[in-house]
Amino acid sequence: MSAADPLTLLFSPEGPLAANIPEFRLRAQQVEMARRIQAAIEAQRIFIAEAGTGTGKTFAYLAPALASGGKVIISTGTKTLQDQLFHKDLPLMRKALQAPMQVALLKGRANYLCPYYLRRAETEGRFRSREEVGHLAAIRRFSKHTWSGDKAECSAVPENSPVWAQVTSTRENCLGQECPDHKECHVLAARKAAMEADLVVVNHHLFFADVMLRDEGLAELLPACNTVILDEAHQLPEVAALFFGDSVSTSQILDLVGDGKAEGLVGARDCPELQERLSALEKAAKDLRLAVGVEGGRLSVQQLETAPGFDAAMQQLLQQFEATAEILKTQAERSEGLEKCWQRLLELEARVRAWHANAPMTEEEASPASKKIRWGETFGQSLQLNATPLSVADIFARQMSGHPRAWIFTSATLAVRGRFDHYQAELGLFEAETGCWDSPFDYARQALLYAPQGLPEPNSRGYTEAVAAAALPLVRAARGGVFFLCTSLKAMRRIHELLQQDLCAHWPDEAARPPLFLQGECGKNELLERFRRAGNGILVGSQSFWEGVDVRGEALSLVIIDKLPFAPPDDPVLAARIEEMKKAGRNAFMEYQLPRAVINVKQGAGRLIRTESDRGVLMICDPRMLNKPYGRHVWRSLPPMRRTRELDVALDMLCGSVKK
Repeated sequence: MSAADPLTLLFSPEGPLAANIPEFRLRAQQVEMARRIQAAIEAQRIFIAEAGTGTGKTFAYLAPALASGGKVIISTGTKTLQDQLFHKDLPLMRKALQAPMQVALLKGRANYLCPYYLRRAETEGRFRSREEVGHLAAIRRFSKHTWSGDKAECSAVPENSPVWAQVTSTRENCLGQECPDHKECHVLAARKAAMEADLVVVNHHLFFADVMLRDEGLAELLPACNTVILDEAHQLPEVAALFFGDSVSTSQILDLVGDGKAEGLVGARDCPELQERLSALEKAAKDLRLAVGVEGGRLSVQQLETAPGFDAAMQQLLQQFEATAEILKTQAERSEGLEKCWQRLLELEARVRAWHANAPMTEEEASPASKKIRWGETFGQSLQLNATPLSVADIFARQMSGHPRAWIFTSATLAVRGRFDHYQAELGLFEAETGCWDSPFDYARQALLYAPQGLPEPNSRGYTEAVAAAALPLVRAARGGVFFLCTSLKAMRRIHELLQQDLCAHWPDEAARPPLFLQGECGKNELLERFRRAGNGILVGSQSFWEGVDVRGEALSLVIIDKLPFAPPDDPVLAARIEEMKKAGRNAFMEYQLPRAVINVKQGAGRLIRTESDRGVLMICDPRMLNKPYGRHVWRSLPPMRRTRELDVALDMLCGSVKK
């Protein structure tokens, strides 16, 4: 391309990005990626791009997207990344390009304050503590001045406060055009802005729920779109399986019961039988959860159906559904709320019956290509019944067909040793063009991969204790700035316990001791903020902290991974997919399990080096990385760090990375 090429000028050291962003650096990988994306948009092709940390992939796709002249949807992995893209990255790029495009941020309805349910929450007062009462008062104040109604803008109330569930709507309980506050609805306002915008920022869950499955009235958005950009695209197979499948939970039934009782007290106070039936339905839902017993487990349909008392509890639940539906039907005409509760009850009953009977829930689901795996997952107070597609490739390909448009899939972790075969097979993207760019960071200078010697096999008794013992010298030397990433909650809790004991012994003075954080102590964003503020913290986490976490500088100089993150072989969905691949004569481990583990390791390793000045040690404890033939797939997929098995070398690197 000529020197006058707009992208060359944009990304040049004298260009508008450098003028507007003090830390901007010319990266050849970023420019080449932007050109490939621009070509894919112009030709309306499918393009898969892996760009290593530091490439600047966000600007690499924003530049051609803003210059394309068509309607663009950008979907990110999380709401946090969605907010960062909309409030930080997009304004910078629009200013640099002087782009007049109209942009909009669109989230799921549970993120928007509902005036109707806010007023109802104030009237009913279903709160468990003074803190929740305070949260409601803060939300009321927020409602007086908010334009968007986005709860992310209400900093006075934590995102995980139970009060939010009472003051937001769901697809099931929204009154629609019958709502007395219809004209003040923040959800409708956000959707209207999205329809009118040239570029819309969503997240993957909303993209699949609202756009591809058209659950919430946005059927017009995708057909009008010329380009779809899916960032953090490594998450798509799991998200697609979630939304192309079906699920129903006892918590949904309990939510319905709560709403039904409240609506009954307002619109059917003279019908005590309604309250009695709803209470019986509530008990039946709780009994179904109790019949399973296990907490925090994923169970196959065979395990569920052979659990003592499960079948009887299921039959009782179905009977209570019938009885409650009969009485609700007689009261439905008395208010919009009761009518909506009756419709929700019928839908929940249909989903439970379909799962129980192993029946397809729609005509499309009845096709052989849409075979589903039935399984369940238990949480503290609820049981979720799931039906997950064996494969999403055919379903996803159908959703992409039709109106011609460009599809861009990008992430720092999509390839295994530079090849995209696994990812293309999972989503049916066999005709896609691909591009892979390494990170511009100097990993040989900035990072060291340390694989300790002498650790037992991961399934050995005492493995977690051995991992902690091997890691402690580095944790002490680092004096904080540590991420300890575990592959299970059980290991996470044990590692935290062992670290707590050692820190107390090594630093008897609490004031001198690095603060220790544990996933689950508070919300993820709040925990990360505490870790950053501490500057010398040690954070022990599980799956939530393997990706989408950005901690820069001396606040993080040591990342420890306890095991290669293979999914448990007894996971019901994984077990069914392995069995299906074996029937077809395929190697499920090499084609499916190993590539997924490699991508997860790359995500975890990516937490360490976030800028050109970062330095640190990545410690992977699992001996299989070196003593199993497949282990080379793991370490060869990692950035080109120096490698060692010697503790002293790792300590020297760490001490040089940390200011004492």
